[in-house]
Amino acid sequence: QVHLVESGGGLVRPGDSLRLSCVVSGFTLDYYPLGWFRQAPGKEREEISCISSDEHGTTYYTESVKGRFTISRDNPKNTVYLQMNSLRPEDAAVYYCAAGLGYYCTGHGSIGSPDYWGKGTPVTVFS
Repeated sequence: QVHLVESGGGLVRPGDSLRLSCVVSGFTLDYYPLGWFRQAPGKEREEISCISSDEHGTTYYTESVKGRFTISRDNPKNTVYLQMNSLRPEDAAVYYCAAGLGYYCTGHGSIGSPDYWGKGTPVTVFS
């Protein structure tokens, strides 16, 4: 059975950092592209970053997080990370990781949709 479990969210102040983790089980991460998404109250879910499954580890970031967030993967640990620096109030949301074989990550964005989703971890940024 496939599971994705996010952790690392919390309550922080503007300018602080957090590192989110996504541990996957039920499949081998090596073959799957992975994405991080977020959804703020009253807003649609948005994709903020993804990483490809190939040896190049191609990454994509939405404009609002470029230069502040970094996605990475540790395949032996079946874990994907999202390092978030210089957090802003507008980054507050529930953050989800997702994966799927029909989901592809390019340097310009993703193609397709993930098949598997975690339940999310909340991030609150307050002044």
